[in-house]
Amino acid sequence: MSGLLRIAYKLLTNDRGKFVALLLGITFSVFLMLQMTSMFSGIMRKASSMVANTGAPVWVMDPAVTNVTAAIPMPDYVLDAVRSLPGVRFAVPLYMGMGLARLKSGLYQPVMVIGLDDTSLYGRPALIEGKIEDIYAENGFVVVKDEDYSKLESPKMGTEFEINDNRGVIVGIAKVPASGLFGLPTLYTTFERAEQYIPSMRYTIAYLLVQPKTPADVPAIQSAVRALSYEAITDQQFEAKISRWYMFHTGMGTNLLIMTAIAFIVGLSISGQTFYTFVLENLEKFGALKAIGAKGYELVEMILFQVSATALAGYGLGVGFCSALIALAKSRVPDYASVITYENLALAFGMVLVIAAISGYVAVQRVLRIEPFDIFRS
Repeated sequence: MSGLLRIAYKLLTNDRGKFVALLLGITFSVFLMLQMTSMFSGIMRKASSMVANTGAPVWVMDPAVTNVTAAIPMPDYVLDAVRSLPGVRFAVPLYMGMGLARLKSGLYQPVMVIGLDDTSLYGRPALIEGKIEDIYAENGFVVVKDEDYSKLESPKMGTEFEINDNRGVIVGIAKVPASGLFGLPTLYTTFERAEQYIPSMRYTIAYLLVQPKTPADVPAIQSAVRALSYEAITDQQFEAKISRWYMFHTGMGTNLLIMTAIAFIVGLSISGQTFYTFVLENLEKFGALKAIGAKGYELVEMILFQVSATALAGYGLGVGFCSALIALAKSRVPDYASVITYENLALAFGMVLVIAAISGYVAVQRVLRIEPFDIFRS
């Protein structure tokens, strides 16, 4: 570190009160921005958890479907038509429905029931207890052990319950990458049993899960399905569709935008004002440095060093506080929907750079205008 940068560091940390105020302004701004965007990312991950848990590369659905839980049943001929398309290795139906489970204690709990194709069981979760073949047993169900597992009174292997006045038996306990958004326990069974147990409309196929022969066959499959007046999209496209719906068709996107803008304005106003005050109070020192030969670009380097050091320190503290809060919340509330992603970190870092750039620009303009004569005359 050069001598001028050491002076800049001592000037920055000499007044601890103002240095702490600068750090707090940026830290609080980063904390708010990261907290809001992380909450949105967590909600989106839970909203599209079924897509990730199933693992199907292509989904066929009604074009009016907006999110994975708002499935519109399709007639059986769509399944036959999709299976006959060139480029399709296989296609299987998927059932999704809501049931009401009566537990051993006598309490009732709504559940999400997913019916897998009876032949292939494609889209089944990974089991941590039991055998997947036992799902064919009479009244067999597989329960997902996630954040909502305890709502079913943490059933063990062989636990009996009632669902829509039908007997059910837990024959397997599964794990999935992500739990659902609405806090409902999830049960897997066969497609035929789900049709029998859950009241349904005339059609019962919620989605078709398609495995193409090669990734290059996907565009042709999508075009052929479109000709049937239905929609075929990849799992990434389905997740993006769900995110767009929550962003633009609910109040979630507006609230996220408002809170992020507020966090940015708070950080900019606090850090900008505090740093400008810091420069004014140290104007004599900058003038003295200029009088003894410091060049203008060297003074600019000092200002940029001070702004950058403060911004990076505030960014690190903000990320640390946000991570600690999320970890604490998840330890207390297991289904707390918040997750920090690289995109969230990059967005917060970009906004911190903007705050630092604006604050630094204002300070640089003031420092460059000083004249040593005016400093010594006063």
